[in-house]
Amino acid sequence: MAETPLAFMICTFVVLAAFFVVDLFVLGRRPHVPSTKECVQHIVFFVVMALIFGGLLWWVAGPRPAVEFYSGWLTEYSLSVDNLFVFVIIMSNFAVPKKYQKFVLSVGITIALLLRGLFILAGSALIERFTWVFFLFGAFLLFTAFKLISGGDEEEEYHENGVIRVLRKVMKVSDQYDGKHLRTTINGVKYFTPMLIVFLAIGTTDVMFAFDSIPAIFGLTKDPFIVFTANIFALLGLQQLYFLLGALLDKLVYLPIGLSVVLAFIGVKLILEALHGNSLPFINGGRPILAVPEIPTWLSLVVIVFSIGAASIASVFKMKQLERADEHMAK
Repeated sequence: MAETPLAFMICTFVVLAAFFVVDLFVLGRRPHVPSTKECVQHIVFFVVMALIFGGLLWWVAGPRPAVEFYSGWLTEYSLSVDNLFVFVIIMSNFAVPKKYQKFVLSVGITIALLLRGLFILAGSALIERFTWVFFLFGAFLLFTAFKLISGGDEEEEYHENGVIRVLRKVMKVSDQYDGKHLRTTINGVKYFTPMLIVFLAIGTTDVMFAFDSIPAIFGLTKDPFIVFTANIFALLGLQQLYFLLGALLDKLVYLPIGLSVVLAFIGVKLILEALHGNSLPFINGGRPILAVPEIPTWLSLVVIVFSIGAASIASVFKMKQLERADEHMAK
């Protein structure tokens, strides 16, 4: 695989940073609920940008990195859609006013991206030194896939993580919002507003989901640059997707099945790679098992597209079937 030129990586991060700056400080200045047209325009823009980036990556580094990026981006994007269920619950639990929800998602997702960056660096360092980590990643993804398909991963309530619980104990937090402000004064006493807690709730909860998605993308590529850019493009436009899907999220009934197939496939791929590069003394005497087949990246992309596409199409048909049934009952 050809290495990605340093100049291209620097330009990529500059452009992506500009996207976040514009979103936070230009588009985010006016609190509002995005219209359907605005949401669609933003989503299409970021999808097209991801496709163009993959094409540029193909041009400067070769086809394999580009296919790895497309596979990782689709996987991360699909898992991010599933994460929106919990974001809806968080917004509801903290009673975030509708007009501030876009701003909350923008800041929360930025925090999540910074934390994911640290997670990716740690994962990359582990894989570089200990190839047996793929056994753990693979087993974890197979377990996650089983939970998804069995329904064991469904959460009807949001439970605050440890970071949020500690903050509540050591800081004065008011019960009321004060616009987009993080600090407010009540009877002469300074308080943090719930806005700070919501920012951290979105950001840290997303990182909890990264324990599923990061191992999955490392099963598709070991290049930290591709892993990080795939995560960024998956998170860009996520807030507009939140408003666009809204009440439709619970109607994507077959999405967990599609995601479970993807995670299980990547889990098997990771275990096969670990066996192919084995160094554990209790497996084949510490020698690689070269007879183990290697799954090509293009096949991973085909499986991802087919699984998520089939699950989405089946969900649409199911939704229409239920709507017709409701109309028939109403008559």
